[in-house]
Amino acid sequence: MLAVTARTIRSVCVVGATRRATSSVAAGTTGYAHGKYEFWIDRGGTFTDIIALNPDGNLSTTKMLSENPEVYKDAAIHGIRTLMGLDPAQPIPSEAIHAVKMGTTVATNALLERKGDRTVLMVNRGFKDALRIGNQARPDIFALDIHLPQLLYDSVIEIDGRHAVDGAILTPLNLDEAQKGLQAAYDDGIRSVAITLMHAYRFTEFEKKLGELARQIGFVQVSLSHEASPLMKLVSRGDTTTVDAYLSPILRRYVDQVASELGDVHLMFMQSNGGLKAADLFQGKDSILSGPAGGIVAAARTCEMAGFDKIVGFDMGGTSTDVAFYNGEYERAFETEVAGVRMRAPMMQIHTVAAGGGSVLQFDGSRLRVGPESAGANPGPACYRRGGPVGVDHGVGLTVTDCNVLLGKICPDFFPPVFGPNMDQSLDTAVVHQRFEEVTHAINTAYRELPDMTPYEVADGYLRIAVDHMALAVKDITMRRGISVGDATLCSFGGAGGQHACLVADGLGMERIFLHQYSGVLSAYGMGLADIRSIREAVVEQSIDTGLDDALKVKFEKLSEQAVAEVVSQGVDPKMVCLSLKAQVRYEGTDSTLQCEWGTPAEVSADFERRHRQQYGFAMDGKGLVCQSIAVEAIAPTGTVAQSSLPPPPAEHTLQPVAIVDAYMDKNMRKTPVYQRDDMHPGDTVDGPAIINEPIGTVVVEPGWQGELSDKGHLVLTRVVPKERSRAVGTTVDPITLEVFNNLFMAIAEQMGATLESVSYSVNIKERLDFSCALFDPDGHLVANAPHVPVHLGSMSDCVKAIISGRDGTTCPGDVYVLNAPYNGGTHIPDVTVVTPVFSEEDHQNPTVDSPQKPLFWVASRGHHSEIGGITPGSMPPFSRSIEDEGILIDDFQLVDRGVFRETEIRSLLLNHKYPSRNVEQNLSDLRAQIAANSAGVAELHKVVSMYGLDVVQDYMQHVQDNAEEAVRRVITTLEDGKFTYMMDDDEDGTPHVTVAVSVDRKTRSATIDFTGTAQQQPTNFNAPKAIATAAVIYVFRTLVNDRIPLNAGCLKPLEIICPKGTMVNPVYPAAVVAGNVEVSQTITDCLFGALGRLAASQGTMNNFTFGNEDGLNYYETICGGTGAGPTHDGCDAVHSHMTNTRLTDPEILEFRFPLTVESFGIREGSGGDGLFKGGNGIERHIRFSEPLTVSILANHRKVPPFGLEGGEPGQIGENFLVRANGDTIQVGHRGSVEAKAGDTFVIRTPGGGGFGKKKR
Repeated sequence: MLAVTARTIRSVCVVGATRRATSSVAAGTTGYAHGKYEFWIDRGGTFTDIIALNPDGNLSTTKMLSENPEVYKDAAIHGIRTLMGLDPAQPIPSEAIHAVKMGTTVATNALLERKGDRTVLMVNRGFKDALRIGNQARPDIFALDIHLPQLLYDSVIEIDGRHAVDGAILTPLNLDEAQKGLQAAYDDGIRSVAITLMHAYRFTEFEKKLGELARQIGFVQVSLSHEASPLMKLVSRGDTTTVDAYLSPILRRYVDQVASELGDVHLMFMQSNGGLKAADLFQGKDSILSGPAGGIVAAARTCEMAGFDKIVGFDMGGTSTDVAFYNGEYERAFETEVAGVRMRAPMMQIHTVAAGGGSVLQFDGSRLRVGPESAGANPGPACYRRGGPVGVDHGVGLTVTDCNVLLGKICPDFFPPVFGPNMDQSLDTAVVHQRFEEVTHAINTAYRELPDMTPYEVADGYLRIAVDHMALAVKDITMRRGISVGDATLCSFGGAGGQHACLVADGLGMERIFLHQYSGVLSAYGMGLADIRSIREAVVEQSIDTGLDDALKVKFEKLSEQAVAEVVSQGVDPKMVCLSLKAQVRYEGTDSTLQCEWGTPAEVSADFERRHRQQYGFAMDGKGLVCQSIAVEAIAPTGTVAQSSLPPPPAEHTLQPVAIVDAYMDKNMRKTPVYQRDDMHPGDTVDGPAIINEPIGTVVVEPGWQGELSDKGHLVLTRVVPKERSRAVGTTVDPITLEVFNNLFMAIAEQMGATLESVSYSVNIKERLDFSCALFDPDGHLVANAPHVPVHLGSMSDCVKAIISGRDGTTCPGDVYVLNAPYNGGTHIPDVTVVTPVFSEEDHQNPTVDSPQKPLFWVASRGHHSEIGGITPGSMPPFSRSIEDEGILIDDFQLVDRGVFRETEIRSLLLNHKYPSRNVEQNLSDLRAQIAANSAGVAELHKVVSMYGLDVVQDYMQHVQDNAEEAVRRVITTLEDGKFTYMMDDDEDGTPHVTVAVSVDRKTRSATIDFTGTAQQQPTNFNAPKAIATAAVIYVFRTLVNDRIPLNAGCLKPLEIICPKGTMVNPVYPAAVVAGNVEVSQTITDCLFGALGRLAASQGTMNNFTFGNEDGLNYYETICGGTGAGPTHDGCDAVHSHMTNTRLTDPEILEFRFPLTVESFGIREGSGGDGLFKGGNGIERHIRFSEPLTVSILANHRKVPPFGLEGGEPGQIGENFLVRANGDTIQVGHRGSVEAKAGDTFVIRTPGGGGFGKKKR
């Protein structure tokens, strides 16, 4: 036993050799010899890389296709045999191998392809659908046929046995019932079980008993949630447990298969957290990022040895590209989503983008695209002699690798001849040339007004698009945390990394690239450098104060003993273990945590505030801190890395190229020398353009770059000629630049969103993500709107135009405006829009007082402020009668005047109201965050203008709108005229309804959307401002396009929208509108689909549910339901539809923070409308309160059922009622409140979607 305390843990770190220690590995060409082989393996999606540390201490490498069934069964084993000089059928001599360290995608691929073992899930009664419902969000907001990730479990067993949040037993465990369910599953052939119970992260007794019962019955894999992920959050903990049960058996079979070939060899696998683990301890939940984690370990270790401590890891393989940031410590994510599954386990923080060597090239008639589809290892690129990628929409049968082959950056003469049925043929260049000729002809035909492009220009254009994707991925992981990469080093590795590193660095403004000698197989190299690691976690959820240190001492000691014991069990001397103590810390009332070093409360608080300021730019003075969880990591090094120097070059040495080839770089075909890296000596330099050939990769040195070999054998590329930031691009549209700007404009909007999420104060913006960001052309037309919340789509343009009209040329650099007026482009009072005019960079840096100018562009951000006055806390009053009841109306208020924040004036506006804001400081903080988000957009636009020129940027703002317009015009030709009226639940005058007529003009390819006939504006708050009707129209037509087109004003150009003034869809002041945003918007959307005959009604409501009291406790959420069926598909159960996509609070979090018990939450079977295609089902949730609270509902379709189409049946209506503790029932209508007492239960049943088509007899 290792006795440690919270104080001593931080200093226990003795590093040395272990009993099974691997050899010291040189950074040059050799390793330390111990007389046996050691193999380091990365089994990737396309290639398997193997490095052998040979008995003589030298390293050798090989690269195999991961899937090549005609030649070998397993790439790793075949590679070991190859490097040992064995025949394919010859046994592997285990006595000659010291260890095998391996990263594998076997489990990851099984998860992606849903090919794990059959699994049964065991949960508390009432929660059989908890993992299926998840956070209720749909993955693609524009998909009508919604495809949620396939569930990992075959069936569910609900059992009695439930702990409350405080550990009290609500219902005793019924083992007899559990035994029957488990036995039935076992008899059905299932051998894996995942057991996830409410609050089992802390109260483990029931799970342990059920696990023992499952083992007695004979289940081979038993995964318990408190072991798989001992942290709060039922859904993500349950998903993690299910992943473990689902993947561990298949992983075990693969491990056994490898072990059976190796015999008695010490076999270790890389975990997602960056540490090695013995094969017999390796579990499914630990394997998801097994391969990529090795790459980050290697990148960090090798760069530190070379003197570079701030790096961006760039790992480009055949299927995808992984990027990560390292600045002295591994960055880990503790909650992430992989393949649609929420994982709550420590993983390396790695961002993956679908752009690899195998990414498929596409041409849709107007734009060139790259990915996300990949050719993988089989068939692979066209040049691999397996036919290339076929069957991809708009695909041209080529990949990114084929681009490099055509451009001469990959030379067949220097590429291993491992293709064809006998693995002895070189790359097929003929098919590459043929297919590029074909796609070039198609492009030139589509763009007859432009000079004909050559195949080289087309290939270079595709490459440029792919590089932009990868550069944007790096920006995504760094800008969110306020990190600048200009002074960082790009550590490039992976099979395709060296081919693109210079281009990616240029795209990021980076001027140094590091390529290790084994950069082509660096992830495999990382397996050899990795430590043995074990992490143990425990939930805390306590305020950080002076008493917490002593309270956690026992927990730390227990976790330390467990972590050390696991490491020691793998042959490590306990004296050689290093312990690291961490804590996940957050502000009270928030969900976003930061990992901090543990120490005294004062030390933890200081560390947290430092990290918070670094990542978010501010700290919340006076706000309490909560320790959410703690973690202990035990680390044992498996070896050290020696820095050996290469010998100096011979006196007569001059580096000579081995060939001169034609390669297309920087828009020209150039005579390009090819060098062998093995011929290079320390100090040798290579000026671009050049190609450096390696045994396991290719490095392309672009013009303006220089490569130098260091005395340690590293290749360091440096930009020696400053990059021209101005690109020669014409203003006439071309298909390459069109796609570049499509991605660029959207990326700016998304980067604005990342900034807003990072620096915002409120939970509503920071965690529920209820915001949107956009950029606009000089006239206020939408150019790009990051699709965060559908009801915001397109509506911000009216706000910008209102500012343009109201200010009439009086804007100056440094000005910022704010508004929320529902009658001037807003949606409802809580949605506050901040608008910033964009001038030239020089004008922003040196603003001239009293010198109004016409802005070059506009940017805007809209965020839902959870409090902005009104008659009820939360500013969402169900019974408002006028706009004044709903909060503070802001109409074109100048928030910043020439760079000066007008805090006194805005504070006065928020307080001097009949119903003032109850949280002005939060309003001000979120407004500052929105200003910061806009500033980020301004800065990015300045960079784009600097690179391309103002005329090009403004012209392409128009071109991207034209492209979206053309896409909508094409879909209009497929539509028929239609008219539809959709009633809403009866209210005070009994007539709320929306009527819309869609008239199609095929000659002009345009349509009129006329809401004439819609009910007059209501005396209640069921009124939707015109901006909401516009958002609904743009959403509907964007879904009909069914393609990845940009969302901008072009989508609206073919559409004439008529919203009669004074109606429910265009109310006039002072009409109340709060339900218009959340309820009428859904009715408008369903009505449009009904008129077009494309989709039956979805649930048609957001089911706005609130509860609270006068002491300040309050909660608000929207709740999912069923979606409508279409002519070719069923509706989807239990998911948000159309104009909302906000997240749901986990039931364990809900119970922890509020005085209630979630008794059940499941799919409401049979509530979807019947038909040829069935509507999706709604949900049913029961919440029992333990204190008196006021409970309110603002919803629809409690009287009028969601309609079916073409003979399909309507969905069932929703229902809300309160069940008193004595059994009495109180019905609550679509708009009502009720006083709940302790012991009362509120039941919500949400509507189902309508069916489509008559059901066949």
